[in-house]
Amino acid sequence: MMTQEKAVDVLLVEDDADDAALTLRALRQRNAGGRVFHVLDGDEALEFIFATNVYGEWDPASAPRLILLDLKLRKVSGLEVLRELKTQDRTKLIPVVVLTATREEIKTVESYRLGVNSYVVKPADSKQFAQIIGDIGYYWLTVNEPPYR
Repeated sequence: MMTQEKAVDVLLVEDDADDAALTLRALRQRNAGGRVFHVLDGDEALEFIFATNVYGEWDPASAPRLILLDLKLRKVSGLEVLRELKTQDRTKLIPVVVLTATREEIKTVESYRLGVNSYVVKPADSKQFAQIIGDIGYYWLTVNEPPYR
């Protein structure tokens, strides 16, 4: 849920309800999910990041500190979202962790070419998935020192 000042720590871009619920729960359990906003598709992610349409009042300067991005999304694909984020000066430094259920090497290579910070295959085991998500949130929001802020 977004806070009153409309700043978020994590933008979760995930169209699978079960994966989204598990991700949100894992972030909360590791105290890395205080300010998380969840969108269902790539189009909504771009609207949120660039403050357009229903998110027009949001201040783009309050960008998320981390984006968790599923690759297989409706409307606009995760690769298209990544491509747009990494070509814009104001968003290219936001860490993006791609989450996907498959090991499609072409997409892996393309994701890295576009500037993804990490590529994680979602494990089928929910406990292992929760552990990985918690570790990702902890690392990027607590351990990592971003070049901005």
